[in-house]
Amino acid sequence: MPGPAGAAAAVVAALRAAGLSVATAESLTGGLVCATLVDVPGASAVVRGGVVAYATELKAALLGVDAARLARSGPVDAEVARQMARGARERLGADVGLATTGVAGPGPADGHPAGTVFVAVAADALPGGAAARRLELAGDRAAVRRGAVEAVLADLAALLHPSG
Repeated sequence: MPGPAGAAAAVVAALRAAGLSVATAESLTGGLVCATLVDVPGASAVVRGGVVAYATELKAALLGVDAARLARSGPVDAEVARQMARGARERLGADVGLATTGVAGPGPADGHPAGTVFVAVAADALPGGAAARRLELAGDRAAVRRGAVEAVLADLAALLHPSG
């Protein structure tokens, strides 16, 4: 698998070819997904923007994540990730929304060990409008954050190239 830069270049090219735009909603990655995308020359043709909602309450206030869900499950949750991706897509007017939420470490948070991450993609082509997956990533904070970026970009690539 290509690194984050190669994956970003591939998805920017695929989004551009398909005439689609993307927006991000990030927690543990702190804007790294959006930054990785905009490192690609020509990204302005497809990247609408990103929301960094690091604090739990901002996920509800800025992205429309259900506050009762956040209170019940906490931010490290598949449905929270799906709602974050949908919120980015809707609020930033994009065809596709990406989201990351989880625990970068070094220690546990919200009852989850470091490395517990959920990534999500929101798009019309997905059942229910969004899909999320759980990751258990190893390494330090930087490695966990990088792994989350790589995973969400891989999920977007899979959506754009379902047979590849």
